[in-house]
Amino acid sequence: MYFCAMRIVGEIAHPIIKITVLLMNMKYSIKMELGMMEQTFKIRESDYVSKLTDIERIIDPVFLDDCIKRFEEMNENFNQTLHRNLSS
Repeated sequence: MYFCAMRIVGEIAHPIIKITVLLMNMKYSIKMELGMMEQTFKIRESDYVSKLTDIERIIDPVFLDDCIKRFEEMNENFNQTLHRNLSS
Protein backbone atom coordinates (compact mmCIF):
# COMPACT_ATOMS: atom_id res chain seq x y z
CA MET A 1 0.00 0.00 0.00
CA TYR A 2 1.33 3.43 -0.95
CA PHE A 3 1.14 6.30 1.53
CA CYS A 4 2.08 9.84 0.67
CA ALA A 5 2.83 12.76 2.94
CA MET A 6 0.14 15.26 3.79
CA ARG A 7 0.54 18.46 1.83
CA ILE A 8 -1.16 21.81 1.96
CA VAL A 9 -3.14 22.40 -1.22
CA GLY A 10 -4.09 25.95 -0.30
CA GLU A 11 -5.93 28.30 1.99
CA ILE A 12 -9.36 29.83 1.51
CA ALA A 13 -9.75 33.43 2.62
CA HIS A 14 -12.29 34.21 5.32
CA PRO A 15 -12.44 37.18 7.70
CA ILE A 16 -12.60 35.17 10.95
CA ILE A 17 -11.94 31.49 10.21
CA LYS A 18 -8.60 30.13 9.04
CA ILE A 19 -9.41 27.58 6.33
CA THR A 20 -6.65 25.24 5.18
CA VAL A 21 -7.10 22.53 2.54
CA LEU A 22 -4.78 19.53 2.76
CA LEU A 23 -4.42 16.39 0.66
CA MET A 24 -3.20 12.97 1.77
CA ASN A 25 -3.86 9.50 0.38
CA MET A 26 -6.48 10.74 -2.08
CA LYS A 27 -8.49 12.49 0.69
CA TYR A 28 -8.89 16.20 1.10
CA SER A 29 -9.06 17.58 4.63
CA ILE A 30 -10.75 20.92 5.09
CA LYS A 31 -9.40 22.31 8.36
CA MET A 32 -11.33 25.19 9.91
CA GLU A 33 -9.72 27.04 12.84
CA LEU A 34 -11.11 29.72 15.10
CA GLY A 35 -9.07 30.61 18.17
CA MET A 36 -8.13 27.41 19.97
CA MET A 37 -10.86 25.34 18.30
CA GLU A 38 -10.72 23.30 15.14
CA GLN A 39 -13.14 21.46 12.87
CA THR A 40 -11.98 19.09 10.16
CA PHE A 41 -14.01 17.71 7.28
CA LYS A 42 -12.70 15.00 4.96
CA ILE A 43 -13.75 14.25 1.42
CA ARG A 44 -12.38 11.71 -1.01
CA GLU A 45 -10.67 12.89 -4.16
CA SER A 46 -12.94 11.98 -7.09
CA ASP A 47 -14.11 13.07 -10.51
CA TYR A 48 -16.14 15.78 -8.75
CA VAL A 49 -13.48 16.93 -6.27
CA SER A 50 -9.98 17.04 -7.70
CA LYS A 51 -8.65 20.55 -7.11
CA LEU A 52 -8.82 23.52 -4.76
CA THR A 53 -11.51 25.29 -6.79
CA ASP A 54 -13.83 22.29 -6.25
CA ILE A 55 -13.33 22.59 -2.49
CA GLU A 56 -13.94 26.35 -2.68
CA ARG A 57 -17.36 25.66 -4.24
CA ILE A 58 -18.25 23.31 -1.37
CA ILE A 59 -17.47 25.99 1.23
CA ASP A 60 -20.50 28.15 0.60
CA PRO A 61 -22.08 30.76 2.93
CA VAL A 62 -24.57 28.27 4.41
CA PHE A 63 -21.77 25.82 5.27
CA LEU A 64 -19.68 28.62 6.79
CA ASP A 65 -22.59 29.89 8.89
CA ASP A 66 -23.13 26.38 10.25
CA CYS A 67 -19.41 26.08 11.05
CA ILE A 68 -19.47 29.38 12.95
CA LYS A 69 -22.52 28.23 14.96
CA ARG A 70 -20.70 24.97 15.73
CA PHE A 71 -17.65 26.95 16.91
CA GLU A 72 -19.93 28.96 19.21
CA GLU A 73 -21.43 25.72 20.59
CA MET A 74 -17.97 24.20 21.04
CA ASN A 75 -16.79 27.29 22.92
CA GLU A 76 -19.88 27.27 25.16
CA ASN A 77 -19.51 23.56 25.87
CA PHE A 78 -15.83 23.87 26.71
CA ASN A 79 -16.37 26.90 28.96
CA GLN A 80 -19.11 25.03 30.82
CA THR A 81 -16.86 22.04 31.53
CA LEU A 82 -14.03 24.33 32.64
CA HIS A 83 -16.40 26.12 35.02
CA ARG A 84 -17.85 22.84 36.37
CA ASN A 85 -14.54 21.12 36.89
CA LEU A 86 -11.96 23.80 37.58
CA SER A 87 -13.70 26.58 39.45
CA SER A 88 -13.42 26.62 43.24
